[in-house]
Amino acid sequence: MNSKGKFYLSTAIAYASKKPHIGNTYEVIFADCIARYKRMCGYDVHFLTGTDEHGQKIEDLAKEAGISPKEYVDNVSGIIKNIWDNVGASYDRFIRTTDEDHERAVTHIFNKLYEQGDIYKSEYEGWYCVPCESFFTETQLKDGKCPDCGAEVKKTKEEAYFLAMSRYQDKLMKHIEENPDFIVPESRKKEMVNNFLKPGLQDLCVSRTSFKWGIPVEFDEKHVIYVWIDALSNYITGLGYDVNEQGELYKKYWPCDVHIIGKDILRFHTIYWPIVLMALGEPLPKQIFGHPWLLFGQDKMSKSKGNVIYADDLIKHFGADGCRYYVLAEMPYANDGSITYESVITRYNSDLANNLGNLTKRTAAMTNKYQGGTVIAPTCEGEPDESLKAEVKKTLDEYFKLMDEFRVADAAEAVFTMLRRANKYIDETMPWSLAKDEAQKDRLSTVLYNLLECIRIGAVLLSPFMPETSEKIFAQLGTAKRDFDSVAEFGALEAGLTVTDADALFVRVDEAKVAEELKAEAEKALAATVKKPDPMPEIGIEQFMENELRTAQIIACEPVPKSDKLLKIQLDLGYEKRQVVSGIAKFYKPDELVGKKVIVVANLKPVKLRGVDSYGMILASGEEQVRVIFLDPETPLGERIR
Repeated sequence: MNSKGKFYLSTAIAYASKKPHIGNTYEVIFADCIARYKRMCGYDVHFLTGTDEHGQKIEDLAKEAGISPKEYVDNVSGIIKNIWDNVGASYDRFIRTTDEDHERAVTHIFNKLYEQGDIYKSEYEGWYCVPCESFFTETQLKDGKCPDCGAEVKKTKEEAYFLAMSRYQDKLMKHIEENPDFIVPESRKKEMVNNFLKPGLQDLCVSRTSFKWGIPVEFDEKHVIYVWIDALSNYITGLGYDVNEQGELYKKYWPCDVHIIGKDILRFHTIYWPIVLMALGEPLPKQIFGHPWLLFGQDKMSKSKGNVIYADDLIKHFGADGCRYYVLAEMPYANDGSITYESVITRYNSDLANNLGNLTKRTAAMTNKYQGGTVIAPTCEGEPDESLKAEVKKTLDEYFKLMDEFRVADAAEAVFTMLRRANKYIDETMPWSLAKDEAQKDRLSTVLYNLLECIRIGAVLLSPFMPETSEKIFAQLGTAKRDFDSVAEFGALEAGLTVTDADALFVRVDEAKVAEELKAEAEKALAATVKKPDPMPEIGIEQFMENELRTAQIIACEPVPKSDKLLKIQLDLGYEKRQVVSGIAKFYKPDELVGKKVIVVANLKPVKLRGVDSYGMILASGEEQVRVIFLDPETPLGERIR
């Protein structure tokens, strides 16, 4: 295959705070699938991934663990790299933001932007979210919390350096308008333009003084360079870029052909990062693809919810290729995908064991039984043959278009539709019946050849998805025809090859057994994260009895206007009725609560919440997932809780 030039792609670099779950790992599997596909198309591919290792969160976690931040990120980055390796990521560089060449280049980038006036010193006052490492204004908060992740924020005021984003707003908007495929899918582009660019950009805080774990500002060392300059610059520093010299890899591969980025951090990559590049005078990436999330059922994966699945657990049960295939086949192009224990097992059994595995095993076994394992050239075409070949051609026509558009799930479905057609072809032609009639010898050879060729083509097309499985199939067929050029025409499989009768590629698993094992592993992981709470000061019984806890029944409930969090609740305590306001609107609908009996703190001082009076508080547990404490329906009203 002739060279088609260079192709540079990257993932976002993973934050080295904790072990990534399968939703995080999906991105590197997806990127690897595209990288392998492009290599097979004839491109000179460079694939970059790695870890983001600075920031307050890591500084805090290291302190909590009693080790240095560098020790902490060395450990977590090693875990992440090991997972990337185990899922078969064929990256060319795994960059770490603690790498010496990266830190040096980032220092020079910051200095240049400052010297030319794109970075200036001022003072920042606003609300800061530690998990997101982002500042927000009062109006940007959602119910007083981070609008992105929902975490608590804290008021921060500090001296800081700012990137003059507003200078480049019009230039960036013009670039997006003139390059319609710069941000894809289209829905992501509209979100960025309408929600962030059109309302107007605020200058961006790019340094911090409240923590030390970061790259120091060379000329003002009480400041460290913030993530928007530090982490985002990895896409060029990983190629050897420095402001004073451009490495050979940078000259060869930049601009990036595509950044593959989760939709939750798309703003940073489609607005902040292009503006940094504009300020540096460097070309912008050709495309930024914002992929959706892989959810657990309908929820985001969270350790606190106990719904986290890790790649290494999936690999243990289904192998690396089984893990890869599931996430690639299950994730839609634009909408969020969903993973459940049951869906993983069902897809594995259906697509891999019953379809691909069974087809390959049956065909190899029949070739060995009826032809001594030898591939014989077809000489006797029959009725179903053209239908099978038409399905193969249709698949090829669809596959390359879909892969070029990053619609990998649809491409996988096209291949497996073809394989299902091949399984049907076995039932139509009945090779076991043909083998009983010597006069049908040539017809049998043709049927088996068509099946083997279909399997070979399937293995070629699945190589970016399941590289180990494809290699096993090629080895079983003994063929050297394993590139995209070889699938241009049906019939490239060489006659005279010897097919081995190997073990099944995939063996059905017991759904109930494996589902229980996966659940147990998730529960074990959750238990390992549960920390003993810091003890509160002891109190005497007298202090406890100062809390007047009473039983009550909810008789009416409605949302508080202009609040996503608060519900206005009317209570009957038996001896009186009263109103309370509770922050549980995200967890309960009003009609779910009416009629329920609860515990209310009856002697709290009245307060106003969003202009609504509240005379008490109902008891609930939890933080990320709040659960109201409900009483037995027979519980009398107004009883004192002791």
